[in-house]
Amino acid sequence: AILSPGTDKIVAEIPMRRLGTPEEVARTIYFLCTDQSSYVNGAEIQINGGQHV
Repeated sequence: AILSPGTDKIVAEIPMRRLGTPEEVARTIYFLCTDQSSYVNGAEIQINGGQHV
């Protein structure tokens, strides 16, 4: 992947010490499109490896 200059500094501040993958984001979106998420309502789901807690 091509990353912007300074990305390594941002990654160092993420508790999981890595960037998320497109698959991780897609799995969350998929979950929200299934009946398993039928009771989820008005939630803000942050997919950021703990960067903003």
